[in-house]
Amino acid sequence: MTDRDLLEQRWFALTREEMPAAAPARHWPVRFDHCFQRILLDNACGQPWREVIAAPAYRNADAELLERAITLGERALAGDEDLAELNRESLRLRGKLTERDN
Repeated sequence: MTDRDLLEQRWFALTREEMPAAAPARHWPVRFDHCFQRILLDNACGQPWREVIAAPAYRNADAELLERAITLGERALAGDEDLAELNRESLRLRGKLTERDN
C-alpha cells in the first residue's frame, strides 16, 4: 500500500466513520460524511474546495492539503478544534452565512 493509499484510507475512516459516530454526543451541527468532508476541505483550502480541487477531492487534492484536512478532523475529534466554528467558516467562505447566523 502506498503512502497515498494510507492517506485516503485515513480520510475515509475519519469522515465516514469516526466523525459521524462522534457527532451526536458532541452535538455537532452535521452528521453526514460529505458535510465533514466539505468543512475540513474548505478550511484546509481557505476557500470552497471546488474552486481549487476537481472532484473527487480525495483523489485530486495534493497530499499536503489532504493532510491539513485530516489534521483538522483529528483535532476536532480530540476537542482541540471547534467543529461548529469550522462549519461556520466553511459556510462563510461559500457565502451561505447571514448576519443572523453569526
